[in-house]
Amino acid sequence: MTQPLRIGTRGSPLALAQAHETRDRLIAAHPHLAAPGTIEIVVFKTTGDRILDRTLAEAGGKGLFTKELEDALLDGRADLAVHSMKDVPTWMPDGLEISTLLPREDTRDAFFSRGGHTVDTLPAGSVVGTAGLRRQAQILERRPDLTVVPFRGNVQSRLAKLEAGEVDATLLALAGLRRLGLTDRITAVLEHEEMLPAVAQGAIGIEIRSADEATRALLAPLNCAATTARVTAERALLAMLDGSCRTPIAGLATLDGDRLHLKAKVLSNDGRQVFRAERNGSAADAAAIGADAGAEIKAVLPPDFFKS
Repeated sequence: MTQPLRIGTRGSPLALAQAHETRDRLIAAHPHLAAPGTIEIVVFKTTGDRILDRTLAEAGGKGLFTKELEDALLDGRADLAVHSMKDVPTWMPDGLEISTLLPREDTRDAFFSRGGHTVDTLPAGSVVGTAGLRRQAQILERRPDLTVVPFRGNVQSRLAKLEAGEVDATLLALAGLRRLGLTDRITAVLEHEEMLPAVAQGAIGIEIRSADEATRALLAPLNCAATTARVTAERALLAMLDGSCRTPIAGLATLDGDRLHLKAKVLSNDGRQVFRAERNGSAADAAAIGADAGAEIKAVLPPDFFKS
């Protein structure tokens, strides 16, 4: 290699943990990459990292966490970019693609409260902070007597705000907490029946230039086929629904051998309207399964449902 393999990442502790996991997996697959100076982790600050005073929906959606990394790929400042797949827009820029998905972490959400309360035992009127409409809608579906407010920042800053009393409770992805070693602070883990996760939650995706065959070959041993099938189904669901951070959409695909099961859920922001679909089929048909579930829900949504 004439120059280091440059891994582009955001600078949050979780993003850096994911970049280091990618580096470590690359070295395990290709021991020559362990030589000093062979791999470089390059940090980029994204628009999503700068905007902390409003929700992602208000600020412009998922691309806020990927655009600067994708610009770095396109102009050659990075060779690969590491993303939390739940932050990746449904459609990729021309010339870029997600080539690799690492083995998926736990897909559940974790609940935190200052008084040790669960979602069900929070006093009426308690304030729950969350950055996403999906969690907001599902909390209000279950507890319409609670107040949900925007709550941005990285994992550590949100937990600090909770401890400072800015909110009574908050929710975070269990996958990120496990990667950061912060699971000891969790009040409760929410099962999928209580809180269906975001599409691709817990999955790390690696984006490359489509024409970069050398980097593609290096990453090939890292790809997890099971994760790829599950995420393919979930993102096909999202694509059919034209989903973004402006839309409360939840979806989870699971595998049993070569059989795939998909649960999908779309809600109004206040949690009062809920639409569901489920599909079973071959993992080889993951994209078609996701698209079919999305089409079923889309057919029964009220006009302009996502614009309300």
